[in-house]
Amino acid sequence: MTAAIAVRAVAKSFGAVRAVDDISFDVPMGSTTALLGGNGAGKTTTLSMLLGLLIPTSGSITVLGEDMVRHRYRVLPRLNFSSPYVDLPHRLTVRQNLTVYGHLYGVAGLKDRIGELADELNLGEFIDRPAGKLSAGQKTRVALAKALLNTPDLLLLDEPTASLDPDTADWMRGYFQGYCRRVGATILLASHNMTEVERMCDQVLIMKQGRLVDRGSPAELIARFGRDTMEEVFLDIARDRRRAPEGDGS
Repeated sequence: MTAAIAVRAVAKSFGAVRAVDDISFDVPMGSTTALLGGNGAGKTTTLSMLLGLLIPTSGSITVLGEDMVRHRYRVLPRLNFSSPYVDLPHRLTVRQNLTVYGHLYGVAGLKDRIGELADELNLGEFIDRPAGKLSAGQKTRVALAKALLNTPDLLLLDEPTASLDPDTADWMRGYFQGYCRRVGATILLASHNMTEVERMCDQVLIMKQGRLVDRGSPAELIARFGRDTMEEVFLDIARDRRRAPEGDGS
């Protein structure tokens, strides 16, 4: 399959600190891939480089066929990002925030698109409320609406269901799976919810101390580590309780 994301020998240093250390991976077009790791593993730095917010110290990143260092502005209209940890301007209402971002992305028929997302993501009861007055779960739903405004071909999602109740989170996972089928979109997902990873992801990439230490489908990793769930696999890697066979990681 054609790669939506191709990362080759990428490293990123901040002074003497090497946050990302010579990683390489592909995210196939139309797939959902999880990027996992504990705090400080290098996930946020990797996502920032994929978005063109940080320039790699070395290596190359290609997103949707474009080099992200030289031609990121060609591809930015075709991707979007969501994180519940990035606040929207508090004084603007939800509708106003979505309108501002819609204009930035050049979304045609913006008023109708906002109405469509408000219906699909159940934003109607608070769409004219200031963003600063929303609950954590409501902020997460608005962040997801913002990420979908431009009907992106590539979604980078950081903890997309954080702060959502279990019922809403389950519905949201189904929504993303349906969106990918309809649009043919690709998702790169950073999550600490291993049930979410098992349900949604075709491929898992696991980072530790800036390096990729293992990869495979959830089923492959569970079988390789002799475990029953991805949570157990994650804990084994995080706590160095068991190493994957040599040659299976990066």
